[in-house]
Amino acid sequence: MFSATPIVRSAEAQAEIDRAGQRLALYHFMSCPFCQRVRSQIERLALPIELRDIQRDPQHRQDLMAGGGRTMVPCLRIEKEDGTVEWMYESADINRYLERRFG
Repeated sequence: MFSATPIVRSAEAQAEIDRAGQRLALYHFMSCPFCQRVRSQIERLALPIELRDIQRDPQHRQDLMAGGGRTMVPCLRIEKEDGTVEWMYESADINRYLERRFG
């Protein structure tokens, strides 16, 4: 599916990616195969995205329901520059977004 080798970037490019990654969080749980696809993409693209396990932390589950409107995973929380938040569901959509933005 994905190359196992993470992308290598210059220090400046990785610093920019690191800043952008601070605005992202993935709601997931470990045994979900669709979540694993997204986690593999995150690893391949060397992204510092916070992982929020909704099975291990009830607060993450509550936050996902309050923000996204449902507790389906994976869900990528995207905080935009203007402070608005987008909740992106579906592993294929999330992986396409990550590839377009960071690939």
